[in-house]
Amino acid sequence: MARKNPRQEEIIRESHERSKKFGIAREQRFPAQVLEGDAKELMLRESHNLIEVAAPFLDLLYNFLKDSGFIIVLTNKDGCILRLTGDEQTVKAATGLNMVTGAFMNEKSIGTNAMGTAISENIPVQVSATEHFIAAYHQWTCSAAPVHDEDGHIIGTVNLTGNRELVHPHTLGLVVAAVAAIENQLKNKLNEHRLKESVLFINTIMDSLSLAVVAISEEGKINSANKMAHKLLKYPNDHLPGMHISVILPDWQKLFATVSSQRILLDEDASLDTSSGKESFSLNAYPITLPDGYIDGMVISFREMKRVYKIVNKYTGMSARYTFEDLIGESDEIKRIAEYARAVANSPSTVLITGESGTGKEVIAQSMHNFSFRAENGFVALNCGAISPSLIESELFGYDEGSFTGAHKGGRPGKFELAHGGTLFLDEIGEMPPDMQVKLLRAIQEGAITRVGGNKDIRVDVRIIAATNKNLREEIEKGSFRSDLFYRLSVIPIHIPALRERREDIPLLIRYFLELKSVRLQKTAPSIPKQLFIELTHYDWPGNIRELENYIEKFVNLGGDLSFDTDEFTAQKAHVEQPVFSELQPGKVPSLAESEKAAIIEALKAFSNNISQTAKALGISRNALYEKMKRLGV
Repeated sequence: MARKNPRQEEIIRESHERSKKFGIAREQRFPAQVLEGDAKELMLRESHNLIEVAAPFLDLLYNFLKDSGFIIVLTNKDGCILRLTGDEQTVKAATGLNMVTGAFMNEKSIGTNAMGTAISENIPVQVSATEHFIAAYHQWTCSAAPVHDEDGHIIGTVNLTGNRELVHPHTLGLVVAAVAAIENQLKNKLNEHRLKESVLFINTIMDSLSLAVVAISEEGKINSANKMAHKLLKYPNDHLPGMHISVILPDWQKLFATVSSQRILLDEDASLDTSSGKESFSLNAYPITLPDGYIDGMVISFREMKRVYKIVNKYTGMSARYTFEDLIGESDEIKRIAEYARAVANSPSTVLITGESGTGKEVIAQSMHNFSFRAENGFVALNCGAISPSLIESELFGYDEGSFTGAHKGGRPGKFELAHGGTLFLDEIGEMPPDMQVKLLRAIQEGAITRVGGNKDIRVDVRIIAATNKNLREEIEKGSFRSDLFYRLSVIPIHIPALRERREDIPLLIRYFLELKSVRLQKTAPSIPKQLFIELTHYDWPGNIRELENYIEKFVNLGGDLSFDTDEFTAQKAHVEQPVFSELQPGKVPSLAESEKAAIIEALKAFSNNISQTAKALGISRNALYEKMKRLGV
């Protein structure tokens, strides 16, 4: 037997001392601990990765040593045998000593041996013949080295065992080489796992984006695409990789030439070929630059223009905030209008809302939008009477770059494009110039617009709701409004009555605005004197709800210390106050119910109990009159 170096001899001596302390008997024949059944299966599952990685290298080592009388043993970090292969006779002899899968070969189990001592000392070691602590292993020579993970922790050992006559220093060298290969492969597998995790992490991030992302090679081949790209381009998942980008973006080479000059393109209007036809997108492009500066491809990201417009509308206030729940009133008229508007809210047909200024035409328009399937998209409003006739075309249809002096670079979308998928509310439509009426009619009929200075038709899906306080039939007779546009707009006509025509809603509106304004102005809501309340309810309000709202705001601002401008409705006071107080005692302040009852009685007398004429004179509906008569006991 070759002489060992002093350090190796010292290690063997120290191991023998430990073996004595562990109480190992030299005449012991079998390992002190052997796992069986479920315990062994659990141990093997926990070491699955080490077994899987080490197996090919151990098989390669065995092929090199085949028929040489050696067995190869793989253990876990505790010295428990995971795998044992080798020459048949040697394996049989080892099995006779219970060296089987599940047997512990550490120093606590069998005393000094190559596997156990390698774990204890954390170094490669060779133990031969009588260097083994127990006599049963004196026939063997064993060479073992510990296997480490990337952090340097022992996770197992590789051991070569053969007849003691086969002892040779090179045997330990073979084991060390095999362990080095196993450790490298463990690191490679870990790096591969981390790489897969990184790819999965990146893919998960990319797939969570609301932005479509596509990576393209220098030759135009799509290397990868996220889920949103498949969704927007209407292709099945994983169908885009391998496809040539020209199928989607025919002029991709022009785009690539731009980014090849180290430029980044942002927010470019682009028309992409989806599987169901051309659609408009906002596109960004970035070069893929290698460390040496070479442009190896590009990444393009894009989103639907209608989503871009939705974001624009959100942050520029072009959205609908009113719903049908915001309609204040219990009159038959307002209930009928709300029910009718709900019924036609989802229709694509155009709507023409008529009524005096301040009656709430836009509230109805917004409520219809929010009640429809278009509610998730923009509600874009344009006051046709507040824009110069020279600018209204560019406001409606947008313009291309360079179309006129002062035009923004890249052009700008108009209200039609911003309202794509949503609703376009054209207020004061009666003020629209005649030449623009022709262009508006064409846009509505064809569902497409052309920007000022452009030559490309842009498809738009827009629901038109128009409003006016003018009598458009009279405007047609005057020649200031086109009859064909009128009939195209008034497919669904809605007329909102003036506030004086639904007088029973005035008390509700007063209370609503009183509470609203006090909250907004952070003031205590002042009480309204009964006489003033009566005057307010019988005033005609020529400015309708807007005038009433402004008056209540003024009333709250001044804490109720305000003299109402009686000049505006003196005539009405004279008409209303006389019958109200004719049946009351002098000096007695009537309640609202008493005033209302007296007014109804006087009106019934004046019209010989004719309900229709009485209701009309009082400015309420027949049903409302019947309800009040029943409640007041008339």
